[in-house]
Amino acid sequence: MIFRTIMNAPLDFKYSLVIPAYNEEHRIGQLFDNIKDFDGELIVVCDGDDHTSDIIERISQSRPDLNIRCLKFPHRLGKGAGIIEGLKVAQGKYVGYFDADGSTTISEMLKLFSQLVTYDGVIGSRWIDGAVLKVKQDRLRQLESRGFNLIIRLMFGLNYNDTQCGAKVFRKSAIDSVLPNMTSSGFEFDVELLWKLKRAKYNVIEFPIRWQNTGDSRVQRRDMIKMLTGLWRIRFDLGR
Repeated sequence: MIFRTIMNAPLDFKYSLVIPAYNEEHRIGQLFDNIKDFDGELIVVCDGDDHTSDIIERISQSRPDLNIRCLKFPHRLGKGAGIIEGLKVAQGKYVGYFDADGSTTISEMLKLFSQLVTYDGVIGSRWIDGAVLKVKQDRLRQLESRGFNLIIRLMFGLNYNDTQCGAKVFRKSAIDSVLPNMTSSGFEFDVELLWKLKRAKYNVIEFPIRWQNTGDSRVQRRDMIKMLTGLWRIRFDLGR
């Protein structure tokens, strides 16, 4: 692992947000352009082979108002494993992660964080009352998403409408208690995390979010098969 730390202020944060950024050189700049203010640390996990980490370094130098760390790896980790690496080093009392594609905003993440006064975790949801979808998924993607959600409910007993939304926040203490037992590295990570938090008796709720589908989803149909296979192994403790 190559570990690069870029800091603009002392290590004293209320919030930590992890941003998985696999080959995001064409979108990561826009994401940071839209971040006007954030009272916390932003941990960008770069595990691709493009110039994302170089762009992050330039952004950090030009934005002394933001506290930015970049974790750089020489090989692909997988989305879940990348988030885990970011959460491991997060120093905030409250931690979370959101997508690098700009589908949601820092202001929406702060709304989720505000709910942690009462709850152990809050996950953004695109499928409950109050959610605003500025650009919706196409009909086939919606059907796939609803079918996947039904499978998750049946396999894990998770009564969430949207386990896969890339916007989630938690108390750091809750994350630290389950992170050592996480086994998944791919897109199935969200389900395993929520399942293990549920088994540990943490109270995690859904909260409506403003979301804009970017039309460039990194989840392909072949990934869905890998996710289902991985979830089967997690649920029945196979290969461990």
